[in-house]
Amino acid sequence: MAEVIRMPKMSDTMEEGVIAQWLKKEGDEIKSGDILAEVETDKATMELESYEDGTLLYVGVKDGDAVPINGILAIIGKKGEDITSLLNEETSTKEESAAKEEPTEEVESTKSIEQELEIDTSNINASVVTMPKMSDTMTEGVISSWLKKVGDEVASGDILAEVETDKATMELESYEDGTLLYIGAEAGQGVEIDGVIAIIGEKGADYETLLKAHAIKQENEKAPEVSEAENAPVVEVADVAQVPTQPTQPSIPGGGDTSSNGRVKASPLAKKLALDLGYNISEITGSGDFGRIIKRDVEAFVPGTGAEGPGVQRSVSDSKKQPFQLPIVVGEESYEEEAVSQMRKSIAKRLASSKFTSPHFYLTMEIDMDNAIKARKSMNEVAPVKISFNDLVIKAAAGAIRQNLKVNSAWMDDKIRYNKHIHIGVAVAVDDGLLVPVIRFADNKTLSHISAEVKELAAKAHNKKLQPSEWEGNTFTISNLGMFGIEEFTAIINPPDACIMAIGGIKQTPVVKDGEVVPGNVMKVTLSCDHRVVDGAVGSGFLKTFKELLEDPVRLLI
Repeated sequence: MAEVIRMPKMSDTMEEGVIAQWLKKEGDEIKSGDILAEVETDKATMELESYEDGTLLYVGVKDGDAVPINGILAIIGKKGEDITSLLNEETSTKEESAAKEEPTEEVESTKSIEQELEIDTSNINASVVTMPKMSDTMTEGVISSWLKKVGDEVASGDILAEVETDKATMELESYEDGTLLYIGAEAGQGVEIDGVIAIIGEKGADYETLLKAHAIKQENEKAPEVSEAENAPVVEVADVAQVPTQPTQPSIPGGGDTSSNGRVKASPLAKKLALDLGYNISEITGSGDFGRIIKRDVEAFVPGTGAEGPGVQRSVSDSKKQPFQLPIVVGEESYEEEAVSQMRKSIAKRLASSKFTSPHFYLTMEIDMDNAIKARKSMNEVAPVKISFNDLVIKAAAGAIRQNLKVNSAWMDDKIRYNKHIHIGVAVAVDDGLLVPVIRFADNKTLSHISAEVKELAAKAHNKKLQPSEWEGNTFTISNLGMFGIEEFTAIINPPDACIMAIGGIKQTPVVKDGEVVPGNVMKVTLSCDHRVVDGAVGSGFLKTFKELLEDPVRLLI
């Protein structure tokens, strides 16, 4: 009897697995112990082993697809065995679960499964290449450039394209041998996770059928969405009648006939200004559209160059000075728009979520840096790499966290995780936004080690060469803008951390020591805390320890 192979739970935190690569295909003979596929979990890429003997009758997911725990992966049984009942049973289970939330899903799900069964792709010697999930926050990737074109021969291990994610530009590797039959997205286009990127297979293979089968499969996985526009109430907007404009300025005595009906063509402001200055507006030459008199024409007018109209008192203008004429400034309004990068989308999504869901509060403290400045100068005389103030901050933060572990925590909805390891994320500004490489086990590393590692990770970040293992897993974050002359600022918490510390610059300022006012070097730091996890006393205790370590740097070496 045929057996259904489901996605196993390969780690304690795993919720779903991604099929990195199938090592067997439909129709292959399988023995117990054979490796069916490689599965990417949240921790590592692991092998999926078969515990059955038989023929691989059905493969339910393609390379790059994500499958939840217990989701169907494949069916193994006797060659030619009818597996329709197993598929229908799986479909019925899904339908019953979906019917509780949306009754209409039952009809759609049954229809789509029938469509899927109608398309047989087992005789097509080609594989669909889909967009893999290259980071934990990635929702889509942009094809930066193609390194292969349609018709090229491709070998397993060849780089097909460069893909821009929200964190870095990464290489898309082929796991198949064959010919590149189809490209699903041109350079510069975005592709959602599991979206079709390309098809590789035997030359002349029917890739269009593969595309149809993949499209049907995606429809099966997506719940029907009701358009908001269809449900939105129709609002009728009544036509607003045009209100005739009433004249705002009476005619000026003595006005010249510059139009067919005898009306002087002048702006209301020009008419009022001419009246105030005692000018006969008919004597003024207009420079506006169709000879219309405007403000600057009145200001530039020199009295006495034309005939005076009746009723105009020249003595009024004679007793007044000519008004100051503002220069005409010529400018052009312009702007430029550009598409939002994957990195900027991720920053916007994650930090907006953090700001609006995590109740932030802030603690600011001043730190005397005189001793830290002296200690750094002494250290750099013997250190193999140059130690920066930021390196001192990272080391002091790690030491303070070790003594105040409650700040090294994360809100997990129904529980709080208190991390015993200390991984400090260091915010690095890059052209497209911000990356946070992680210094792992920072409390166990020397200042020289931290300095060298920060420099290496920062260079990778600027060159978009960071790997997922180098930006994931932070338990506390530091953001330093002191090098830009910023005295103090507040930072938004970087999920899943409970705290982020904002570091300002070192500033010379008068301080009181031993009852006397003397010059001092002061640095301000602000700790942003998630009040769901960290209370004021906990955050204050951390800052107190952090201050003590920097003001007496010898303690960092213990």
